[in-house]
Amino acid sequence: MDKQEILDQLRSFPYDRNGYWVIAGSAMVLWGIKKQTADIDLGCSSKLADRLSADGYPFRYTESGNRQFKIGDSIEIFENWLQDKVETIEGYQVVSLQGLIGMKHKLGREKDLKDIEMIRAYLKQKQGE
Repeated sequence: MDKQEILDQLRSFPYDRNGYWVIAGSAMVLWGIKKQTADIDLGCSSKLADRLSADGYPFRYTESGNRQFKIGDSIEIFENWLQDKVETIEGYQVVSLQGLIGMKHKLGREKDLKDIEMIRAYLKQKQGE
């Protein structure tokens, strides 16, 4: 999924933009660090998680006790998963780059560590401009 495909999916997502934020690989695409990602990962407020549950979307509880929803084939939503703050890109809330580094560090998978290096390289390049 490229940037335009992510934005198209978000435009068709029928919930208030203020109740969710873009995280993980999809955030990296919106920041311009990656060209593509496999799916869209979102963080959401408890209020939106309650609404998703009431609307019949299935969920499971994560280790932290928050809900994780799968919506269709391409969207996963994690209740209250955010580090640092959000910034607005193309009208959508997106986790900050420092927050993204923190989230990826917590996950600690090999692909996340590679993503952290990409984010740091992007930040270094931006500082040099």
